[in-house]
Amino acid sequence: MRILFVGDVVGKTGRTAVAELLPGMIRDWALDLVVVNGENSAGGFGITEAIYQEFLDAGADAITLGNHSWDQREALVFIERAPKLIRPVNFPKGTPGRGAALIDTKTGKRALVVNAIGRVFMTPFDDPFAAISRELESCPLHEAADAIVVDFHGEASSEKQGIGFFCDGRASLVVGTHTHVPTADHQILAGGTAYMTDAGMTGDYDSIIGMQKEEPLRRFTSGIPSGRFEPANGTATLSGIAVETDDSTGLALKVAPVRTGGRLEPALPGFWVS
Repeated sequence: MRILFVGDVVGKTGRTAVAELLPGMIRDWALDLVVVNGENSAGGFGITEAIYQEFLDAGADAITLGNHSWDQREALVFIERAPKLIRPVNFPKGTPGRGAALIDTKTGKRALVVNAIGRVFMTPFDDPFAAISRELESCPLHEAADAIVVDFHGEASSEKQGIGFFCDGRASLVVGTHTHVPTADHQILAGGTAYMTDAGMTGDYDSIIGMQKEEPLRRFTSGIPSGRFEPANGTATLSGIAVETDDSTGLALKVAPVRTGGRLEPALPGFWVS
């Protein structure tokens, strides 16, 4: 199976990159599954139903969230009628929506997509290790799902690495989101799970993690907020990770970073690009 995970989409410029670039990637790379993290897609904070539909129209098969899941209050309602929108599985019991979904891929296979949120330097929600493990046990790789993607939305690289090793051999891909900076540690772990500490963001990198620089710099230097954070509006880099799995096991065979457009040096999966 060919899987593309797209890192946190930030604001309008990030959404434009997805709309313009993703359909061609799906076509040219014959992708089976596309997962997009959309928790910053509405002005940098949360997601709306219209944006959720934009991602589906561009070819996304699932959209994951994170700590900004409910910044747009409508998400608390429309998530119940949005089966491909997945919020962290370790949010408290009774939270609207779902933390995992079994998705029908473009080629008729089935993929489990799990979203979880970290507890280190973040709001301490329920144990993400236990919550993820329950999902993996209830829908085992290659038995109930042809592939499994875990989006771990966390601040600490150590916690993300811990989740990677915890899931090794039980998931096709574990990828970190939230910090908006792509890491260079893409690899296949010993048990066959593809891993990357952070997929980076799909947004304007002439920014401070996707936001116009002035207000964050003012707060860093003075400690005094004087306005809202606003998404940077230059050309976005689409950042993410590409994985090819073994159909006989569901584990990873190949992994590569993806970066295209905008300011960052391009990186494309050579095993799909002639």
